[in-house]
Amino acid sequence: MKKLLLPAIIALTNLYAHAQTTLTLSTYSGTDLAKYAGKTLNISANRYLFTGWNTISLPFSMTEEQINETFGSDCKLEKLAGVEHDGHDIKLNFQDCKSEGIQANIPYILYYTGKTGDKKISVKNATISNTHAPLSFAVQGTSLSVTMSGTQQMRKAQGVYGIMGKDNAEALFVNVDDVETGFYATRCYIELSNGNSSTLTTNHIGKDVTSIQSTVKPNENVDVYNISGIKVASQIGISEISKLQQGIYVIKGKKILVE
Repeated sequence: MKKLLLPAIIALTNLYAHAQTTLTLSTYSGTDLAKYAGKTLNISANRYLFTGWNTISLPFSMTEEQINETFGSDCKLEKLAGVEHDGHDIKLNFQDCKSEGIQANIPYILYYTGKTGDKKISVKNATISNTHAPLSFAVQGTSLSVTMSGTQQMRKAQGVYGIMGKDNAEALFVNVDDVETGFYATRCYIELSNGNSSTLTTNHIGKDVTSIQSTVKPNENVDVYNISGIKVASQIGISEISKLQQGIYVIKGKKILVE
């Protein structure tokens, strides 16, 4: 009898141990990530997604394959790559980055073609991170700066920008002072250094961004333009280009990312 019971006890112990390694994340009020930081666990979460553009920031990384399995192979993932002053507006330049996967706590916008509602996220052997990882850029030609952040705890909406469900077809970030519920966990928001009185526009720049080195020869001087076609520098070389403010530029007809 003891011989029969032993395998059953071992099986139950293994099942219990497996259950203990699965972390169910709250995508509403948030999860106390400090308890799990640095641990490798199986992750389970239900995230509400709208058909169209959503913001997303997760406390763990996902590969491109995992992204496609979870959100569909036709989903899009973009990251803020630069900002610029466009008349009275501030243009947010988002670049396709799905091939890089999702990095822990980085803020993204995600285009989802499925039906609006809860979407199950299930990832095995994910390492939890509670490190804040915002993306910040200076607005060329102004004293303003733009910061995009993800949140792993519910936070108030006052003073920042977010994507409303009715504005998500174009990933439009708008003033959300009147949103009483605030931002649920795993969402993202944008802050301006002068508050949220400006108008933001979104520009999707795709994958067609090359490196400086592949476009400019070592001893070559070139003119540099912003995405709107305005010249920002005349006849400068690679070292000077690399010192420009972070963002997307056009050199010799090609888009260049300065990080």
